[in-house]
Amino acid sequence: MTDPLSAERAAAQAQVEALTREFDEVVAASKSSNADDEHDPEGATIAFERQQVVALLERARRRLADVDAAVTAVEAGTYGRCESCGRPIAAERLAARPTARTCIDCAR
Repeated sequence: MTDPLSAERAAAQAQVEALTREFDEVVAASKSSNADDEHDPEGATIAFERQQVVALLERARRRLADVDAAVTAVEAGTYGRCESCGRPIAAERLAARPTARTCIDCAR
């Protein structure tokens, strides 16, 4: 696995783990609370917080899946090739976005 992908995968995995813990904490807090959070004027509802964490967790899982796909492409020898047109993806694009699957032209 290339160095940028290793770092990206470790960061994505850590984010998934942290958000999973946060989700579990929100769920546990809602079970132990009998508050009427839907009518609480003090702030966000527990349901809102839960949905926000769920959305962030889904995004983190997609990020991890993208990194895993890039690692698979490295192993297959296809990393850095556009999945749409087959041309090389610019090194600058890969440096900025190591999980890029398309060249900048096809991404537009």
